Amino acid sequence: MTPLDQAKSDLAERAGVPVDEITLVSSEEVTWPDSSLGCPQPGMMYAQVLTNGSRIILSAGGRTYEYHSGGRRAPFLCES
Repeated sequence: MTPLDQAKSDLAERAGVPVDEITLVSSEEVTWPDSSLGCPQPGMMYAQVLTNGSRIILSAGGRTYEYHSGGRRAPFLCES
């Protein structure tokens, strides 16, 4: 399963919509400045190491959702 397919599958489950109703807005390869993968959480410490990954923006039900990935981590919804 590709990272895009993983992100779409996760969003379909979260939003309660069929995968075919999810639209790709954009997808790009990025180099995150640290291991937070562009989605730092309050109170957490992150390794200060450049990490290759991706940013996938999807749309469903009139809302957009941003997924990040990097290193060995599968795409996850970045809500910060």
